[in-house]
Amino acid sequence: MNYTKLSTLVLIFVFVMPFSQEANAQGHTNQNKFRQLYDELATPNVYRTASGAPGPAYYQQQADYDMDITIDDENQILYGDQVITYTNNSPETLTYLWVQMDQNVRARDGQSYNRLNNGSSYYGTQRSVAPGFINEYLLEEKFDGGFKIDVLTDTSGAKLPYTIHQTMMRIDLPTALVSGASTSFRIKWHYNIPNRQFWDARSGYEYFIKDDNYAYFIAQYFPRMAVYNDVEGWQNQQFWGNGEFALSFGDYDVKITVPADHIVEATGVLENRKEVYTKAMMKRFAEAKKSYDEPVFIVTQEEAEANEKSTPQGTKTWHFSAKNVRDFAFATSRKFIVDMMNVDVNGTDVMAVSVYPKEGNPLWEQWSTKTVASALKSYSRMTFDYPYHKAVSVHADDVGMEYPMICFNFGRPDKNGKYSDRTKFGMIGVIIHEVGHNFFPMIVNSDERQWGWMDEGLNSFVQIIAEQDFGKAHPQAIPGLDHYPSDDMDPQNIVPYMSGDQDFIAPIMSNPENVYQLGPNAYSKPATALNILRETVMGRELFDHAFRTFSQRWMFKHPTPEDFFRTMEDASAFDLDWFWRGWFFTTDVVDMGVTEVKDIKKFDDSMRYFSRYFQNSLENLTPDAFKNRKEPKKFYEVVFEKPGGIPMPLIVEYLYSDGTSERITYPAQVWRKSDSTISKYIATDKEIVGLLVDPDNATADINKDNNTWPRILAENDFEKFKKKQN
Repeated sequence: MNYTKLSTLVLIFVFVMPFSQEANAQGHTNQNKFRQLYDELATPNVYRTASGAPGPAYYQQQADYDMDITIDDENQILYGDQVITYTNNSPETLTYLWVQMDQNVRARDGQSYNRLNNGSSYYGTQRSVAPGFINEYLLEEKFDGGFKIDVLTDTSGAKLPYTIHQTMMRIDLPTALVSGASTSFRIKWHYNIPNRQFWDARSGYEYFIKDDNYAYFIAQYFPRMAVYNDVEGWQNQQFWGNGEFALSFGDYDVKITVPADHIVEATGVLENRKEVYTKAMMKRFAEAKKSYDEPVFIVTQEEAEANEKSTPQGTKTWHFSAKNVRDFAFATSRKFIVDMMNVDVNGTDVMAVSVYPKEGNPLWEQWSTKTVASALKSYSRMTFDYPYHKAVSVHADDVGMEYPMICFNFGRPDKNGKYSDRTKFGMIGVIIHEVGHNFFPMIVNSDERQWGWMDEGLNSFVQIIAEQDFGKAHPQAIPGLDHYPSDDMDPQNIVPYMSGDQDFIAPIMSNPENVYQLGPNAYSKPATALNILRETVMGRELFDHAFRTFSQRWMFKHPTPEDFFRTMEDASAFDLDWFWRGWFFTTDVVDMGVTEVKDIKKFDDSMRYFSRYFQNSLENLTPDAFKNRKEPKKFYEVVFEKPGGIPMPLIVEYLYSDGTSERITYPAQVWRKSDSTISKYIATDKEIVGLLVDPDNATADINKDNNTWPRILAENDFEKFKKKQN
């Protein structure tokens, strides 16, 4: 053995190591991108385990509602009277209760509009100004919104002391509510229903001037119990407009009184269908229960148009009940067309329903109900079987909002009934998205007020898959396209956001009120991250198993981000702390590239003796194996760089002089011990003539300038270069 060369190499290695007493004395904390998330995540406990599952002491509160609602169609006022029964399943004693008063965001003395910084909002200053300041200026007064409390008593009629602080109300209990006990109280209230479009409201009414009618899309309309849990105590953060809702599960019994010619759809089972449906509607409903391919009209357009011209005679009360839901919403109008079809969700019938005025046609009668049906199947495959008996899509112009079993969706043709592909795909996409919210957060009930991405991001991710399923099932809806045009399917679509001005980008793990660009932050970036995690990092089989495990563990419960992160690792054997840290806890970017390809001319003794382990391996070969050993004709050192902060799998396509190519994926762990550059030695019989990093744009790499070698080779010319070699 030639120890001289080996010793020289070892000495060189030793002397280039940075070593000094001064540098060593300074020290540093662990900054490795692959360190565990112990500092970022909450400590596991008896309520939430280290595996990401609910613990043995997990609990959640119960809030049941018995409610009577009346819509004053002449004055656009909602009147409500409810009894709330609240059960304390926590181990603690409660001396007061917090109730959400979301309509107070539009109270005359509310602070919602005043909070807006109209001078420095990155994502559209006009959007910040228009709903509040401009419209108040045009009307010369503020809208008289917000809850007006008429009665607040216990069930015996005794008044209960309460304090309203913006969008939260504290009720002081005369007797402390001990663990395992329940209390009931009555709230009677009313409020002015806002013009939903004029005030840019999540719910309200739309006025149709041509036929002098209203359509009501009613949500956040009743005082709702805030969540009390092991994470926040009372989740009583104010509702400022972006951070949505944290709600307890409960049972609802709701009676809705409206003009007699109105059609109503709502959360829950319609208990008095025979009383509010005509005989013709009942017959069609029976037909719809047998139809699994095409929707059946319950109320036709001709009937709805005739209804628009009717003079209401009295009122009618629609009675709905729902078990174990976190919220309740409804829609009502004399303008509504209704169609339905049945959906077989793994052996269980679910009714897909669409409700829309004639202004939604012909688009809505063509695609809405079929979209609902397709979405239910896709989400059930990815998570759990849809547990409710129906899913309703209601047409409301310029809004997409979700509630248990019912959602409000945009997508309106022009006045002549014409619509573009953009309008069609927008409508299909929003219906899939809002129906999908039945799964996240209506069933997997995350805290939207604190973690907007946990419902929007997870839902947007599954939406990508559901849209592709829809395109395959309904190719006639996407003529000329080979797949449904999902915005978040291509990782490159998130690059403009991630590579933007860092002063206006927040980590995904931010409160929705604290981010500048809520759409990319809470929807697109987490959806893209999960898509990359499934397709590029983990693979579909492992990812899908882990994702279903999380979904099923937390059905009808309240998960946190930690529960999601831990379950995804627990169920897959993937250590993903580096991924969560990079994508969710920072605003780092992905940027990987190649800097140099060194052609080591001969695989000679200097390389052979580079490692004594290599030499030992040769000495341990049998004589025949040593004689027949293969030595490569070419040997290369390829140097890769990572200017970006997020470590990702390094996908490389090597192009050889004979026209062939080879793709190698190095796992993200290749960056464990060097966060800036790494070298890979390539032994081959072929000459490397070209190299492309991230050939399929699978990692959301923000900079393609360093992705090719030779440098003069542009990424979009790589395929041409390959053909030239052939």
